[in-house]
Amino acid sequence: MSDRKIQRALLSVSDKQGLEPFARMLAQSGVELLATGGTFKLLRDGGIAVREVSEHTGFPEMMDGRVKTLHPKIHGGLLALRDEPAHLRAMEEHRIAPIDLVAVNLYPFEETVAREGIDRAEAIENIDIGGPSMVRSAAKNHRFVTVVTDPADYGRVLAELEERGGATSEGLRRELAQKAFALTARYDAAIARFLFEEERRVSPALDFPPSFSLAGVRARGLRYGENSHQRAALYLTGERGPSAARAEVVGEGKELSYNNFVDLDSALALALEFSEPFVCVLKHNNPCGAALAPTIAEALAAAWAGDPLSAFGSVLGFTRPVDRASADFLVSENRFVEAILAPSFDEDALERLRTGAKWGKNARFLACGPIGPAQRAVAALEVKPLRGGFLLQDRDLAVGGEARLEVMTKTQPTSEQLASLLFANKVCKHVKSNAIVLATGTRVLGVGAGQMSRVDSVRLALSKAGAASQGSVMASDAFFPFPDGVEAAIDGGVRAVLQPGGSMRDKDVIAACDRRGVPMAFTGTRHFRH
Repeated sequence: MSDRKIQRALLSVSDKQGLEPFARMLAQSGVELLATGGTFKLLRDGGIAVREVSEHTGFPEMMDGRVKTLHPKIHGGLLALRDEPAHLRAMEEHRIAPIDLVAVNLYPFEETVAREGIDRAEAIENIDIGGPSMVRSAAKNHRFVTVVTDPADYGRVLAELEERGGATSEGLRRELAQKAFALTARYDAAIARFLFEEERRVSPALDFPPSFSLAGVRARGLRYGENSHQRAALYLTGERGPSAARAEVVGEGKELSYNNFVDLDSALALALEFSEPFVCVLKHNNPCGAALAPTIAEALAAAWAGDPLSAFGSVLGFTRPVDRASADFLVSENRFVEAILAPSFDEDALERLRTGAKWGKNARFLACGPIGPAQRAVAALEVKPLRGGFLLQDRDLAVGGEARLEVMTKTQPTSEQLASLLFANKVCKHVKSNAIVLATGTRVLGVGAGQMSRVDSVRLALSKAGAASQGSVMASDAFFPFPDGVEAAIDGGVRAVLQPGGSMRDKDVIAACDRRGVPMAFTGTRHFRH
């Protein structure tokens, strides 16, 4: 391959950012311009010499614009090999002029389906057919054709045309072709996923599809991955609802890291469980503190008290805007945090954090809009990568104890214990398994996470709670295989237990609680998180 001079270009874009100056420079360089519909009108009204595609093909647009570029004079002009005599003869015989550059971006399908209340019919109308076809034709023939799908690349193309006497280089064409195929792959994946999720909304029991594509667009490179020797980047999908990945970074701060995003996503997932004022403190992808309270500042103070040592350098999730009282709490004793995710930040709170805390200028503050159960169910699929494949599952939107709760012991829990157990269970489903959460009221006292045996998680939670474990309640993400876990908890001061049940030794575990007069309830819903 070599440099290819641009003589004719086809422009057909829905995102018209930067298009007019790009087209004007092409025209001034002697490039003949073809355009469709709204693109043609914009350029014509801007005084730029341009021909409408229908004039070029001799065939009118029809069917509300559904058919306009699907024509041999378009695709023949894109796909013809300029060094193949048979192709040149066909072009001459059928009067097909070569098209050397295509600037196309597609109907905004992902943006359309991300809107609240979008219906299937409108989504279908925003599936682009002609655009992807042109992009693929041009990208396939990138030996001869330059394909531009991103307005950010207009400047690079113009720079090469100026440097190379109206031609583009092989290297640029190869790079843009790869980018074009990535675009069409992502576009088709978004359509397939939307249609699948639409069908599942109608028929929840529908099986997973025989083929499932993952696609995203790179939002930014990251300094490194989990460790400094690992490379990393952040990609965005069209998933709807609040997101750490798409949240607005408020003010200035250090660049968000890979680990920040992982922790912020976990903080958001936990915060989405609660409609009340709630704060969670995340460290290494596990909550070390969490609390509900009448005000968000009170919830913050109670959540921080759950494990003040671990809270140092943590990530926080709020269900309410961060207010001045919350900022004062963090600044007052230099309670260092890496990042905060919240619906929004009050101006005086942001100023207090930025100027009052030693770490304030480096911390990351992210606003993601409303957070609560209403937003939790927006996206119901999650993916876990494997070497050579990936796992796809429904997101764990159930909450053990809400649909079913059965007291298994002779002693009944009090209403206060029951409320506290249900709170602890919501937190427990977001703790790495084996997971144990101790709570009093609506405040977490101690967490046992990621231990290989459940009794070790109990002991860890008790050690974190310390003397506060006296009179506490305990939630477990899965059943107790032996009585030792509940026995250790009761010895440590736990006075009510919640678990899914389902062990072969459930009777032994129930008997251990009965001997000590401690109530225990089963939910029937396990919440493993690996």
